[in-house]
Formats: sequence, C-alpha cells, structure tokens
Amino acid sequence: MTTKRRFLEGATAAVAASLLAKSSWAQRTAPVSEVTWPTKPVRILVGFPAGASPDLAARAIAEPLSKILHQPVLVENKPGASGNIAAALVATATDEHTIGALINGNLTIAKLLNPSLPFDPEKDFAPIGLIGSTPLVLVVSGSAAGRTAAEQLLWVRNLGTGARYGTPGVGTVGHLGMELLKSRAAITPQHKPYPGNPQVMAGLLASEIQLALLPPGLVMPHINSGKLNAIGVTSPERSQLAGELPSIRDADVRGADLEIWTALAAPASMNKAAIARLNAALTEVISTRDVSAALLKNGWQAQPGPPEALARRMRADTARLGGVIIMKNIHSES
Repeated sequence: MTTKRRFLEGATAAVAASLLAKSSWAQRTAPVSEVTWPTKPVRILVGFPAGASPDLAARAIAEPLSKILHQPVLVENKPGASGNIAAALVATATDEHTIGALINGNLTIAKLLNPSLPFDPEKDFAPIGLIGSTPLVLVVSGSAAGRTAAEQLLWVRNLGTGARYGTPGVGTVGHLGMELLKSRAAITPQHKPYPGNPQVMAGLLASEIQLALLPPGLVMPHINSGKLNAIGVTSPERSQLAGELPSIRDADVRGADLEIWTALAAPASMNKAAIARLNAALTEVISTRDVSAALLKNGWQAQPGPPEALARRMRADTARLGGVIIMKNIHSES
C-alpha cells in the first residue's frame, strides 16, 4: 500500500507541477474599464439532457441572471459524451455571448482521459465561477458487517478482491474517486461499471456490488430506511445535502476528499471585463435565499466565489484525479 500511495502522490505532484508551469489563469485579470456587455442574449450550453442536475442548476440561475444583465439568458442542452460535446462548443465559440454550465470532468481531466478531444480544459476556458457543489456518499450494501463506519470499512477490507464497487462508467468521478479511495483506505474492491447511477443503486440493493460513491439525493432515502449503510461523505466537512452523515475523514480515510461541482466557464478568448461582470452577477444570484434554496433542492450547495477560486479548484482537481489516471492508466472515449 505504501508503494502505491507514494506512486500516486508522485503522479499527483507531477500533474500539479505541469499545471503550475503552464497555467496562465493567474494572469487573466479583467480590465478596470467598463464594457457595454451583453449586447444580445447570452447562451448557457449544458452538456446533459433537460432535467439532469447540471441542467437544473443552469435553469435556476438563468432568469435571475437575465434581470441583472438586462438581456435574455437562454439555456441550451447539447447532451452527449459526458458533457464534452457542449464543452467543445463553448471552447470554440467566438460570439462573446456563449458560455457553459460545465461539470468538473469537462473542466479538469477530460483531456487526460481522452487526448483526442478537440479542446484542452487548461488552455481553452476562462473560469467564471462555481455554481454549486455536492459531495459523494461512500455507501455499502445493507449486508455489510459492523455497526460503525470503521467496522463496515473493515468488512470491505477483509473481503479483499472479492468485493466489488459500482460506477456509472470508466473515467467518471465515481470511478476515479473510488480508485483514489482504494489507495487511501487500504481496500481492494474490483470495478463493475454500469450504464448509470440508477443501475449502480439497483446493484447495491441486490448485493451484486458491495460499495459505491453516489450522490446524496440518490442514496439518502435508502440510508434513512436502513437498506444501505453510509461510511460518510467525501467532503472535508458534513454537507447540507447529506443530513448528519460524517465525513469519511471520521473513519480515518485521509487524502480522498472529492466533490462533484458545476460551474460557469467561457471561451478563453472572451472579453475579461465581460467575465468579471458575469462573475459579479452570478455571485449576486446564487447568494440569494431563493436561488440557493432552489439549487439545494436540486442537489447543489451554492458556492459563490471569484474566477480565481474556480481556477484553483480546477487545478487542484486536475492534479488529484490526474494522478489516479496516470497511476491506473485509465482512458475513456467520452
């Protein structure tokens, strides 16, 4: 385990060093002068179907943004390839009015997973700001031995390679997060991919698999009913989205912090004053009680902050999960 952990830390450090060497986000500052922007409707492209979590987040902010910007803000769904179709369209947009509500996979590790993608998250996007985030919940089947989180984790550890974990596919956050967690928690379950998270849930309930990392909204009803057991959330602290569940840190699992997030990003060529105005409007909108409540209802905890905070988040996630991708030689066609 020590050798694997050192390899992972080395791979993570290598990715981080590369990012710091090449990144120009820190130099991207908005000019002080005002710009007359927007001059026409603003499009927010979403890489998932209507009703999906990123779509609901985008729609929660669209109308309030339009009131501040004095132009219609339109949400357009461009689903496919785990959101990368929409990301590619945003990266190459030149109309100064097209942005994206993109997930962390699109803005961090997409190119590491699939070098053939026509965009580079590091070079082709200008961060605007986070919309919201959610931790994942590390859950084990209801048949897990032990009453405490530590005892149930020990049960998984004792199963060795006989345990299986489910994910919605290779290269997803659930997959990479579990591979990261394996190295941190000294567990060795084998991967069983499913078409989506609902199928992962069904596999857990049927004891086809023993554990998974899943969104709180999907698992909390089954945890509350006693059908599944929770080890904890993957955020450093407890989350409003997961009731009273502790962090997995409380089960002595360190270095595996992970959240899913969605954020607004623009093409790297977009006017920096426009980006500054967008960030100010976004911060105002998601700081209101009504919008933050709507985001929470749809599975997102509002995360207002400047573009620089999103840029730091992008670099940190790329380094952390990039280390896993390098260590495990993971590739995806999405």
